[in-house]
Amino acid sequence: MTTIEPGPCLAGFTIGITAARRADEFATLLVRRGADIVSAPAIRIIPLADDTELERVTRQLIVEPPQIAVATTGIGFRGWMEAAEGWGVAEELRATLGATRMLARGPKAKGAIRAAELREEWSPASESSAEVLDHLLAEGVEGVRIAVQLHGATTEWEPVPDFCEVLRCAGADVVPVPVYRWMPPEDQGPMDQLIEAIVTANLDCVTFTSAPAVASMLMRAKETGLLEGVLHALRGRVLAACVGPITAAPLEELGVATSMPGRARLGALARHVAEELPRRANRIYAAGHTLSVRGGCVVVDGEVRQLAPAPMALMRSLARQPGRVVSRENLLAALPGGGDDTHAVETAIARLRAGLGAPKAIQTVVKRGYRLALDAAECIDNNPRPELSGPQKPGGPTRYVQTMGSS
Repeated sequence: MTTIEPGPCLAGFTIGITAARRADEFATLLVRRGADIVSAPAIRIIPLADDTELERVTRQLIVEPPQIAVATTGIGFRGWMEAAEGWGVAEELRATLGATRMLARGPKAKGAIRAAELREEWSPASESSAEVLDHLLAEGVEGVRIAVQLHGATTEWEPVPDFCEVLRCAGADVVPVPVYRWMPPEDQGPMDQLIEAIVTANLDCVTFTSAPAVASMLMRAKETGLLEGVLHALRGRVLAACVGPITAAPLEELGVATSMPGRARLGALARHVAEELPRRANRIYAAGHTLSVRGGCVVVDGEVRQLAPAPMALMRSLARQPGRVVSRENLLAALPGGGDDTHAVETAIARLRAGLGAPKAIQTVVKRGYRLALDAAECIDNNPRPELSGPQKPGGPTRYVQTMGSS
């Protein structure tokens, strides 16, 4: 049992991390704030030096230089230059790019260009590939040879038409540069567990630091038949926190409202999650206690109460509509593993009451089932499920006003 102090603002919250790179660093930032972490890298990166396609394209560009080169990511551009060192063509590549007009998608790409002792001609304030594309189309690209550093793989989840294809349709001679390629993780077990945790709301939040990570998770959810469950959870109880708008775009296209910091940086994302989750946390007032149901626990009067899977499942069912009676049959269906003996419900309810340390918060309704024994006060859920939200202002909380004697 943990008492939540002012410092560890994420105590009691469980957060999923899909990052493949800097995942440990990001996890540390969240753990310091009290969070429990479930980590499942969504992608793996093909090492640049081992990528024969990149070497082939690099040598082709040295022989047939482009007029314009577009750098989209800092890590990708730096990796490209390092790989060229390994192939013994770094100086030739630097000379080739030095003679081209270079565009940088954002400050990280710009910094990588300058670190290679090159200079960009232009970079958009928005850090958006779409703005780079508009810039090129506005000046005209017909007959222009353009090298475009790719930053992953195009999938069905991409919300914007393929960058290279749009340029080709405008008449450009486009040379895609696959500076790195992502693939699904070799071991899909952790990702499958993360997806299951999203669907069952065992997570309070899942974080994404790249659009490929979003695409990979959606692809795996579709393969396992859980895509609709994932989207339903992300539209309701589970917060989708993204590092920036480019990462968020595939989810937004599917109707998932995402949350992100003002700056697309890892530290800013950790701070944003630390502010957003406590703000969204539900509060239920029952039998003189304040309850907050989280992904893997219940916070009772400021104390984190860890519950076993069976009582936790019943708590979620009772908290979906606080004060409403939930039948034994419905509670039985919510128990992990199922079964047909309603005595299992009574056992789990007893464990739930003991685990909460507030036995009167769970009220028995004779011959009907169980409910949360609400006080005559408002119970505010700042993150309602869509089916419970009802008419309200966008982003506003659902309010449940129940008395002890109502049903």
